[in-house]
Amino acid sequence: MTRSHKITIHNRQTGKRHVIVVPEDRYILQSAENQGVELPFSCRNGACTTCAVRVKTGEIYQPEAMGLSPDLRKRGYALLCVSYARCDLEVETQDEDEVYELQFGRYFGKGKIRAGLPLDED
Repeated sequence: MTRSHKITIHNRQTGKRHVIVVPEDRYILQSAENQGVELPFSCRNGACTTCAVRVKTGEIYQPEAMGLSPDLRKRGYALLCVSYARCDLEVETQDEDEVYELQFGRYFGKGKIRAGLPLDED
């Protein structure tokens, strides 16, 4: 028999709090959607940071989360699209750009790209 866990999700983008029950062998994002909870997502395969959350309490298992470095995982970040609950959890959605910057920002020496700048004309 598969165990289930209570997941409390604080959605920073909407200000809403959701409580769902997720079987241990199901992805959290998919289970949330099946229960009518809309959360940010994009790729559904653990490669981007759109569905990133910060784990406030509990433990998540995410072996397929390619989009997060080991350092960010240690700091409590998880990708709901490829995460399994291992106990009751409390998580908070993150701003995708914040997590992307933490993940990849150090690789871009000039910093963020600014939109709206004219191209040099020759």
